[in-house]
Amino acid sequence: MQPTDPILRWAVICGSLLLPVISHPLSPSLPVDNISKRESLPYTVPKNDNNPTSRAEDLRNRRDGWLYGPPVLIGPWSAAGTLGEIRNKVDTTIVIAESANQRKLESVDYAKAKDSTAQYNGLATLDDYTKLYDREWELSSAGDGPALGLLTNYTQDLLFSMERLSLNPYAVRRLGKDEPLPFEVPIDQATSLVGQTASQLLHTGRLFYVDHRNQSSLPRATQYSANCDALFYISPVNGDFLPLAIRTNTGSNLIYTPADAPDDWLLAKMMFNVNDFFMGQWDHLSRTHLVLEAAGLAAQRTMSGQHPLLGLLDRVMYATFGFRTVATEALLAPGAGVDKYFGLSGAAAGLFSNETYFNGYASAVQANYFHANLKRRGLIESPDGPELKHFPYYEDAKPLYDAIRSFTGIFCDSYYDSIDAVDGDVELQAWLAEADTAQVFDFPTKATIRSVSDLADLMAHFGFIASIAHHTVNLNELLEGSGVLPFHPIALYKPVPDAKGVTDVVSYLPGLDKALATIDFSAKFARPQYAGTNRTLVHMFDSDELLARSHPSARVANEDFKSTMYARSEAIKSRKFGPDGLSQGMPFVWKALDPDVIAWNVAI
Repeated sequence: MQPTDPILRWAVICGSLLLPVISHPLSPSLPVDNISKRESLPYTVPKNDNNPTSRAEDLRNRRDGWLYGPPVLIGPWSAAGTLGEIRNKVDTTIVIAESANQRKLESVDYAKAKDSTAQYNGLATLDDYTKLYDREWELSSAGDGPALGLLTNYTQDLLFSMERLSLNPYAVRRLGKDEPLPFEVPIDQATSLVGQTASQLLHTGRLFYVDHRNQSSLPRATQYSANCDALFYISPVNGDFLPLAIRTNTGSNLIYTPADAPDDWLLAKMMFNVNDFFMGQWDHLSRTHLVLEAAGLAAQRTMSGQHPLLGLLDRVMYATFGFRTVATEALLAPGAGVDKYFGLSGAAAGLFSNETYFNGYASAVQANYFHANLKRRGLIESPDGPELKHFPYYEDAKPLYDAIRSFTGIFCDSYYDSIDAVDGDVELQAWLAEADTAQVFDFPTKATIRSVSDLADLMAHFGFIASIAHHTVNLNELLEGSGVLPFHPIALYKPVPDAKGVTDVVSYLPGLDKALATIDFSAKFARPQYAGTNRTLVHMFDSDELLARSHPSARVANEDFKSTMYARSEAIKSRKFGPDGLSQGMPFVWKALDPDVIAWNVAI
């Protein structure tokens, strides 16, 4: 009998459940002996290769063996051809094995949670939802369960607004001083809340915007969802980042503000969170997984197995070619995870991911470099208005990114001593040219890579999106942050109200069975077993193969990287509330980017 769980069904198809896979072996029966030999030699750039004939044969074999196949339902071309299919199967087996390992933990948690129904009081009140986590889901939690404060401070406006700068930092942007207001906020409400009108906040560079209206045209699930956009602002009084208004863009198109009745305003924030969760998950698929796949496929077709950049890319792309197949089966297929638990359907998730990939919002490589993305959205170094007093994502991500960039800088410097050396690397230049065919957007070109440092920036970006960018919104964060009930439903269970005056917010939330199933859904994505092992970000470059084949300077750089990561991990682990009841300016303690907990690859 075939298992009904889609993830386990894929495990049967792929032929392995629990065997950990650490490398990408090539079948000895295939005519790829030259490739196998090349993948054991020290890394060298083409001009320094003492056997150019063998290298040319390797390149021909790779180009013939890595082909472009049709998309796996969503995104750019998939890997095909003899070598591409081998990698697809190996990577899928890795994903399945690691998912099955988590399944063993999560299923125990789920069974225990279902046996504890007496403590939940039938979820009669909002606070009853917090009991869903009381001594529950302990095996699946990489830390101590939901982030401290999320279950006690969820009605605070500061918590809601600061989640835009932590749990999902990819949606918010500062409005330009000369932009029109996205929607009007009643002057009397704005002035009573802020002391200024929305227009005054706009013209002083203090107004920020999140726009989820593009979800309005997407196919619905059987659950419900609004299509919210929202305004946030930097307080002219104390510099806090706070919510100003939320518009539903559904039915009566109500505009809510903190001046509304508490239940109305709380429901508005929950409706926004439904949209924000959807955006975070399906934007991340394009921003991380699909970009890595497309750029990696172009690299496999243009660089020898002896090329140092391909070696570095292969390390951070561990298991990358296995995710799309699993995701489409377990999440996007009719009746699968998205249809069951989201307010929008699996078909909607696929359409959204395609849009955010092919319009470049999530996929544009250079525009989404770590600093460039945040500057473009006015979140750092903005000329238009005051700096954010606290930006938790930036505070935690920057040290990690800087350490990755330091390693890639040393790595690239060990093979290229000038821009002439970069320009003269025919395989690197072929990769830059191939990226367009592979449907990679805004990839650097010979005209834009004008220094070895520029090349190091590109390589750092792949490390960044494989780890920091991904794990901020996915992996353990569904169970411990953005999916934590009651404040973070991922669907509504009643239609969006057409009028204010709601007095029963609980009726919009999942009932007990559905709530437990939704938490279990989030737990499937957690990877608590990575914590403290060689699968964490601490060990991103700590590969015997990578270091043995690289210049000796890479080994020194790896030790420095590990030391930096361990220090950051200790700082994050020790984080707690300060005397003001805040952590990083937030009424919850965010530890999502602990480098000795999160993985060094996209992981799930």
